[in-house]
Amino acid sequence: MFAIDAVEAASKVLIDKDDPEAGYVHIRVGFHSGSVVSNVIGSLNPRYGLFGDTVNTSSRMESLSMSDKIQCSEAAAKLLQKQAPALPLRKRGKV
Repeated sequence: MFAIDAVEAASKVLIDKDDPEAGYVHIRVGFHSGSVVSNVIGSLNPRYGLFGDTVNTSSRMESLSMSDKIQCSEAAAKLLQKQAPALPLRKRGKV
């Protein structure tokens, strides 16, 4: 799973190669599953954008996650249990 690989890869990257004492990069990951709306915004400098409650919920999952952890919504957890039953999921409790 991409999120697991991303957390693992980040934990192997030094924050400052000249100062190993600074430690390694720590990231937070959050995801949710649901519908989104997408669009290209702008004509001079076009950018691709995603909008909707799913995007906002994913952002909230990331911002409330703990360092080096992956947090998902209940909807995403249900999908994961169906698609990857061997993947261990643990409830964090009310956030």
